[in-house]
Amino acid sequence: MGRIVAIDYGQKRAGIAVTDPLQIIANGLTTVAASETLAFLENYCKTETVDAFVVGHARQMDSSDSESMIYIKPFVVGLQRKFPNIPVHMVDERFTSKMAFQTMIDGGLKKKQRQNKALVDTISATLILQSFMEQKSRGIV
Repeated sequence: MGRIVAIDYGQKRAGIAVTDPLQIIANGLTTVAASETLAFLENYCKTETVDAFVVGHARQMDSSDSESMIYIKPFVVGLQRKFPNIPVHMVDERFTSKMAFQTMIDGGLKKKQRQNKALVDTISATLILQSFMEQKSRGIV
């Protein structure tokens, strides 16, 4: 069994989270520059077996696509081209940044640490991955 990789893709950065090989636990991995995301994933896939990619689907409150999808859609197309044998799933990412920030507060991080946007992106990717894993366990995905 391989890992599931989640990506919180943004205009500047991409937060990346992965499961363990048994797909039980979601862990934040890193944050990379948006322009370097595909190259990072290519290198990652050379050393790890990946069963699926999960990308955050940016939506408005009315469920329509948010403006961020202008950057996300081309990334997903590039991801599918580079890894044609690995399925790509989209998961609603509404509120993940707010939830990530709250997680940082609950974890006792100081104000200076909470201003680290790269950390917020990694936590957001982890929340996207957890959401996907919950949907998968309920048979929704």
